Amino acid sequence: MELFKNLIYEYQKGMRDLSLHTCNKSNLQTYTQILNQLNTQYITTELPENKVNIYFGNPLCLKILKNFSSTKLNEITPQEDFILGIMLGYSRQEQYQRILTRI
Repeated sequence: MELFKNLIYEYQKGMRDLSLHTCNKSNLQTYTQILNQLNTQYITTELPENKVNIYFGNPLCLKILKNFSSTKLNEITPQEDFILGIMLGYSRQEQYQRILTRI
């Protein structure tokens, strides 16, 4: 929960446009209730082993994410991976290097 609250703080302060939090499916309702109370948009994707990814933040980022070729991170294109990394606030330099190894 502490990590989740820190991601919310960073989004509210403008430090990141999009956040990604992975949790157990059994905890999903707790996290989505918090996001709903904060009027923060989100989308979820199911993962194996009873886990869920929660993406939340800028509605434009979520709209881009919804248009990706797959909801499975291991199946997205190198270009989508690059875009996702940038939206999540990862180091641009590392994203440049990462995409060059994948294309």
